[in-house]
Amino acid sequence: MVRDTLSRPLGSLRISVTDRCNLRCRYCMPEQEYAWLPKDSILTFEEITRLARVFVSLGVTKLRLTGGEPLLRHDLPALTAMLAGISGVRDLAMTTNGLLLGREAEALRHAGLRRVTVSLDTLRPERMRELARSDRHADVLAGIAAARAAGLGPVKLNTVVMRGVNDDELADLIEFARGGGQSAEVRFIEYMDVGGATGWSAEQVVSQREMLERLVQRYGPIAAVEGNDPSAPAERFRLPDGTTFGIIASTTAPFCRSCDRSRLTADGTWFLCLYAEQGIDLRQPLRSGVSDEELARMISAAWTARIDRGAEQRLTVAQRGALYKIDALRADPRREMHTRGG
Repeated sequence: MVRDTLSRPLGSLRISVTDRCNLRCRYCMPEQEYAWLPKDSILTFEEITRLARVFVSLGVTKLRLTGGEPLLRHDLPALTAMLAGISGVRDLAMTTNGLLLGREAEALRHAGLRRVTVSLDTLRPERMRELARSDRHADVLAGIAAARAAGLGPVKLNTVVMRGVNDDELADLIEFARGGGQSAEVRFIEYMDVGGATGWSAEQVVSQREMLERLVQRYGPIAAVEGNDPSAPAERFRLPDGTTFGIIASTTAPFCRSCDRSRLTADGTWFLCLYAEQGIDLRQPLRSGVSDEELARMISAAWTARIDRGAEQRLTVAQRGALYKIDALRADPRREMHTRGG
């Protein structure tokens, strides 16, 4: 297994299959206009699979399909089957906003997808309209139900918590996840100042500590779940009745020292950190005819030299604001969260 300068293994690869999305969430795509990756730069399924196979040969065991919204990529079950066929892949998952999941869940499960994470920032349709500029809240709920029915579980529900927007729904979301046969686990995410979050401010962040304090008032004593995977982004907690939930505290309590994740954009740019200024172009050598061995050497050399601690470094910024202004994002769309995949 390849390790970086902090002994972090190259263990997990997030693969963005498109930079397009059918929502406009305030914390990710709040603007009206965006610059998109050129169509001819988008990797084919065969190119994605080849790169994934090289990463797996270097120790990656977990693959996650992301976007944008991954289900906007035509015939995604075909790519899923190709990735599922790579020897050494122990976990193949997907993160989605759920709008199209209802019609695709069964096919994805048969293709080899094992787990799914669905973004669910509110239980109120009118609030989704304001938060994501969409009236399709019912489709998200239908997608969650379809994922559970297809066996894509345990289903995880991601909620980006923003002060004054949806921070009054913490308990409601826990109740939704554990009720009605959902068999899901909610994960609350601190609002992050990543590329694309042009409206971010520290005042809007609800910290892990504050979330726990509020939930203790509702449920009583909350215990940390023992045996958490140190490389997992969420710290998991248990309510007195055994219900579990997670919190991803990337903003106030970064977990950079144990992060084993890297990200491949839809155009083949490899980012070693979500906050990285620059990525590594793998498309050019891939299309110029280099061998898998040469690709492996390039990837291994980059990871071995990795020093990234983006979230930790952001924590030290005195007057912290949005990571990029809109002009910088339009100059390089790879800086966008929806291009890198969360």
